[in-house]
Amino acid sequence: MAAADLEGFIGEVTGESHLRVEEDLGGGFVRLRTSEAERRQAQQDIRCSEDVVLELLRNSRDAGARMICIATNREGSLRNITVIDDGGGIPHDMWQKVFEPRVTSRLDSFHDDRWGVHGRGMALFSIASNARAAQVVSSGEGLGTALTVQTDVASLGEKTDQSTIPRLIIDESGRQIVRGPRNINRIVMEFTLVQRGSCIVYLGTPNEVVATLVDYGSRVLSAFERAFAQSEDGFPVCLRPAFAATPAELAEAAAELGLSISERSARRVLDGEIAPLPPFASVVAEASRVQREPHKNAHARVKGDRVRVSAEDRDEFAERVCEAYGSLAQKYYLDAEVNPAVRVAQDGLHVFIPFIPADDGME
Repeated sequence: MAAADLEGFIGEVTGESHLRVEEDLGGGFVRLRTSEAERRQAQQDIRCSEDVVLELLRNSRDAGARMICIATNREGSLRNITVIDDGGGIPHDMWQKVFEPRVTSRLDSFHDDRWGVHGRGMALFSIASNARAAQVVSSGEGLGTALTVQTDVASLGEKTDQSTIPRLIIDESGRQIVRGPRNINRIVMEFTLVQRGSCIVYLGTPNEVVATLVDYGSRVLSAFERAFAQSEDGFPVCLRPAFAATPAELAEAAAELGLSISERSARRVLDGEIAPLPPFASVVAEASRVQREPHKNAHARVKGDRVRVSAEDRDEFAERVCEAYGSLAQKYYLDAEVNPAVRVAQDGLHVFIPFIPADDGME
């Protein structure tokens, strides 16, 4: 009997728990199999749509991308995310394997950034473990990558406010601060600030991203290449939409990159009615006009012995407390997605974090 058949037979007889446990230690304690521990870790790594976007951005950066386009839209409870980059690309025979645990191209190095270690071969596995669907739709060695992810916000949440553009503020010490809800816009902005000078990020709807790719390709490719190339397959994926001469061809080229647009929208792109996106850093700079942080005492006023702290500053502090709590929560199998209560009292700042058990099958 083959090993897989034997494992299936044992699973049917003893139940699924046998396949998840390596050793029964007694007293209700067990040692999990590596595969089960990885599955649980992966589910802890991705807790919202914003986390998916961040991990995809880091993945593109580690692939050497200089340009990253993110197309996102929501249909009911489904969040669609497509990332297209000009990085190193993925060989066709690895399109499925990159979503398996511990698969990485970074054998001799890893990236340790403000969000932690990246390069351990768990990012795409974590995304696939939490998403409804995740796939590489187009790529090749040296040709960049187009990758799509679809999540269900009913099971993998996201910030309710996805339209607010974050504001960039500079405090008195010259430190840059990003303010606004921790939505997809803010995640992209924070990534852009950290990676400024190394890559340019574009964020918009599928229609806007297609317009951006057409504009980019028309500037990079010569008229001869666009008119007489026998096949676009040998060109980077981010250039291929620029070869389309008709709305039907453009809609098809977009679909091959995981971007679903209608022929009517494709015509509007070719007619210039849908403008290409500016770099997202420019969008934020325009929205905030690089505001200066008010004097450090502007939000704190002493009346007797009581300090008054603005609601905005309390919310920002609570958000940072929540981020710091994440590692502790994971260690003790607690839900890190909590809302810390921050209260200003006469004797100081009171912070309360409720203990909420994580729903990870540990019962």
